[in-house]
Amino acid sequence: MKTWLSIPKNSDFSIYNIPFGIFSTSVQQKRIGIAIGEYILDLHEASKLNIFKNLVLEKNIFIADYLNNFISLGKALTSEVRSVIQKELCDNNSVLKTNTNVFLLQNEANMHLPVLIGDYTDFYSSIEHATNVGMMFRDPENALLPNWKHIPVGYHGRSSSIMVSGKNIHRPKGQVLLPNKTSPVFKPSARVDFELEMGFIIGKKTEVGDSVSTEKAEDYIFGKVLFNDWSARDIQKWEYVPLGPFLAKNFASSISPWVVTMEALKPFKVQGPVQQPKVLPHLAYGGLKNYDINLEVLIQSEKGKESVVSKSNFKYMYWNMSQQLAHHTSNGCNINVGDLLASGTISGKTPDSYGSMLELSWAGKNPIKLDNGEERTFIQDFDTVIMRGYCEKEGIKVGFGEVKSQILPVK
Repeated sequence: MKTWLSIPKNSDFSIYNIPFGIFSTSVQQKRIGIAIGEYILDLHEASKLNIFKNLVLEKNIFIADYLNNFISLGKALTSEVRSVIQKELCDNNSVLKTNTNVFLLQNEANMHLPVLIGDYTDFYSSIEHATNVGMMFRDPENALLPNWKHIPVGYHGRSSSIMVSGKNIHRPKGQVLLPNKTSPVFKPSARVDFELEMGFIIGKKTEVGDSVSTEKAEDYIFGKVLFNDWSARDIQKWEYVPLGPFLAKNFASSISPWVVTMEALKPFKVQGPVQQPKVLPHLAYGGLKNYDINLEVLIQSEKGKESVVSKSNFKYMYWNMSQQLAHHTSNGCNINVGDLLASGTISGKTPDSYGSMLELSWAGKNPIKLDNGEERTFIQDFDTVIMRGYCEKEGIKVGFGEVKSQILPVK
């Protein structure tokens, strides 16, 4: 495809992408737009030009605080909306070309949480990450717990504290057991960490009692976002036994504002890792279910420039999205449009591909150096953590933009 719109060569938001998000300006209420190059295409204004005349759409469907109602139209219709936009942006006679008021620069808009998240589940699906953590805190010879290769381990998190990129986070407080002590103290976390993750957004609901198969799972996924699962490791270490993550995780999570559709990601499907032992029938799958998505994490200190601290890839995930959703619903748990399921920390096989400071600094024992000479074991006040991701194949690039947040002192 070739568009008449000027798009920087290395843009995440190529004509092959067309991600959806919610934006506003000082003079416009929240509405749905798509990212294209350095611009946002205002879908409400574009709809006034009758480009969607052959589609059955509700009036003012694109004036919305969230994408939920639009996603609920179903993939058949939302995919058609995306196709119409691509066609118009490649047609030199398109009305969009002569009505430039439908475009605005991304840096002139305010981005908002793309979906109203009813429920949020976080998984623990990278074998490299789980092995690293097991080696640090348990027996290095038996790093994985007995159930890990049999089920996509996960927990239900807190949706109310999920924030869009650009919203800054205050350092959390909690109970911490200090070295050589038998009783905890209540204090600010000294081990705030990022977790490099990706999230997928549910696009089709089920009823209580229904289960979704691995074969049909992607029919229920609208698209993907970058996800930073902020963690307080010292709080986590004390509280996680016996019921798992709680206050160490629910103080904040950050997501990118643009939702990249599964249609845009289809060309980047790849084979996943071999799963041994053989999984149970409800988790068995055929075909390509992993995705080749390049990921990186950067830290920008208060005094310095951005420093890349991790380069990873979503294709490393041991448990794929289809298996995660199939297992999540296997007991009859229902899902709703806008629910968010996150991958768990995405780590690769080499130290420079680890997806958390816990691993990069090996529980604080090996400080990492930033480009300006500063060292980090965990995230300090006024550090900004930036995550970026993109797919690229045969000259086609589909990217996610970034998720970016700064850690502020205790409130």
